[in-house]
Amino acid sequence: MRKLILALMLTLPLVSFSQEWADDNKLDEILNSTNAFGDDETTIVVIEFWAKFNEANAFPDWDKLQDVQYFRVDIGKAAKAKKEHRVRMAPTIIIFKNGVAEESFKAGLDLECPVDLGELQEAIEEVKTANAF
Repeated sequence: MRKLILALMLTLPLVSFSQEWADDNKLDEILNSTNAFGDDETTIVVIEFWAKFNEANAFPDWDKLQDVQYFRVDIGKAAKAKKEHRVRMAPTIIIFKNGVAEESFKAGLDLECPVDLGELQEAIEEVKTANAF
């Protein structure tokens, strides 16, 4: 029994949230999928356009976002998405509501992450409640 507990204790720190990645095809599928429950269900998707050369400035708190789907897109592997969403700097974070880009945060010339957790969560809440009846 002790060995089992010890084994569990050693593996628990290794368990973490896995980052979901999207390429051109998966991103199209994510943004264009229709909700099976009709129009009353709002789908909020946050996409971070990411670059390997600037991974130090990636959005660090993606696993703390609430009530959204969060994906990263490597701009080096998703040229179509980069062009379609006019991504010039990485990171660029875009909030989509039912497949439509509603809010975006783009890095400046310093290439630093343009938003923190509180600002992003607040923007998500605003997008959720916009046009709500």
